[in-house]
Order: sequence, then structure tokens, then C-alpha cells
Amino acid sequence: MTLPAQVKVVEVGPRDGLQNEAKPVPLETKVQLIDLLSDTGLRAIEAGAFVSPKWVPQMADSADVFRRIRQHPEVSYPMLVPNVKGLEMALAAGVQEIAVFGAASESFSQRNINCSIDESLERFARVCDMAQSAGLKVRGYVSCVLGCPYEGEIAPEAVARVARALVGMGCYEVSLGDTIGVGTPLKAQRMIEAVAQEVDVQHLAAHFHDTYGQALANLLAVLQLGVAVVDASVSGLGGCPYAPGASGNVASEDVVYMLHGLGIETGIDLDKLAEAGAFISQALDRRPGSKAGMALRVKAAKPQQ
Repeated sequence: MTLPAQVKVVEVGPRDGLQNEAKPVPLETKVQLIDLLSDTGLRAIEAGAFVSPKWVPQMADSADVFRRIRQHPEVSYPMLVPNVKGLEMALAAGVQEIAVFGAASESFSQRNINCSIDESLERFARVCDMAQSAGLKVRGYVSCVLGCPYEGEIAPEAVARVARALVGMGCYEVSLGDTIGVGTPLKAQRMIEAVAQEVDVQHLAAHFHDTYGQALANLLAVLQLGVAVVDASVSGLGGCPYAPGASGNVASEDVVYMLHGLGIETGIDLDKLAEAGAFISQALDRRPGSKAGMALRVKAAKPQQ
């Protein structure tokens, strides 16, 4: 089994994790969560999104969040932007990296960002050009790479087409998202193999939701193909407001526990990551969504013999 020696974990909890919360999450809670995550050794933490507060009210204070967090020089804090207006807000806030998000499904693209795939790519091309002219790094997302809530199966070739277009615009990395968590290891490998014919695997990241409990297995499957960047959400926070029934992202603590068990370096302190997961779970008044995080907390609470 060939595996990468190192894997970068991109923490998406503060954005993808919190955006679907029904009750408003206080600004102070978001800032504290990101500050805790910044101390874990993570190198990339998605801090928020400059999107319409009408559609994603939870992200309405993203500019304030970005300005108030304690930014570590070795950590990137990308912000999601859907269009030029979002980019302008990001620039005003002093953001250094943005992410644009497309889809491999026409139906999902229409319902998520109200335009076709081709129209979305035209929009992103302008955003990417403006962002790079301003010195910003750009990351890309492709949603519904292993299935769509409206169309069902998605052809791997459709994923490859969008990923190729995003790299062509200058995205240094493209995150391939199983938005509704329907993928299995074989399907995940076939999708990566198809995309890797168009985009070098070193530019690909895996973003798998855990709806059917397959996320860790899917990640292991694509790691064997050379993928060395993984998106994850602390305590398994998240879902998708446009994908009915989609449960949370794979938990960052579970991913890191698996990676360390495989002898893969992440640079992340798992105990500190579990503390961040416990903090946000308590703040949201819910049971932690990470099995590794819960186990570590129980272990830490046990009296020493």
C-alpha cells in the first residue's frame, strides 16, 4: 500500500461546519474556535464566507471574524467567495486567500448558485483573475463529485471537466467534495483516477461527508492514489443547506487519528484538536461528532492508577 509521507489537513469547520447551524453562533464563539484551531498545528483553516446573508445568514459576520482572530503567520485562513462582490468584501477585510465553489451537477449548480456550470465557470474566471491580480491565492471546490441529491450518479468525466477548468483559471488546489456523502471507496478511486488524467494529483484534495459512514474508508482509498490534502471539520460539524439529508463532514479528529496510525505526518497535535472539538460541541450544546475526540476526552478524564 503506497501512502503519502505527509498529508495537509484543511480545517473547514468554522465555515462549512457552522454555515448550516439553525441558531446564530455568536461572533465570540467563532473567533475562539478558530483561535483554538490555530494552536493545533493546522496549516489551513477556512475562516468564513463572503456570501449573501439572505441565503447563508450564519456567515454574515465573516469580515468581523477574520479581523478578530489571532492569525498565525504559518497558517492560511481562506474565505469562500461566490462572485466579484464577495471578492471585493474579502479584499476590504484584508484576506490573503479565497476559495471559489462550483459543481459537477447542473441541477446542484442551479440550486446552489443559481446558474449553470458553464455560467459559473465564466463567473469564477473573472473572480480568479481579479484575485490573482491583487496577489491572492485561489483554491477551488467541486461539489457533488460522487453523487447529487437531484441527479443521482455523477460521471467522473464531469468532475474532471470542472476541475480542469478551475486549475486553468489559476486555482492552486481543487477540493473534490462528496457533498451528500454517498461515495464508496471504489467509486472514490475511480473518480480520482478520472480527474488525475486532467489534473495532476498533487493539486487535488478530498472533501468527503460521512452520511453513510464511508468517509474514512474513502479517504484511505484516495490516499493510496496519491491524494495528500484532506478537508475535514472539527467534531464532524456541517452538512449542506442545499443537499437534503446530508450529514456532517468527516471529523478532523478521526481523520488525524487515522493518519497518525498510518504513520503519516500531519504536524497536528491531536489532543489540542480534540479540545477545540469539545469547545465547539459544548458551545452548540450537542454531543461531539468525533469518535476519536470523545475517546480522548474520556481517557483524559480517567483518574490515573
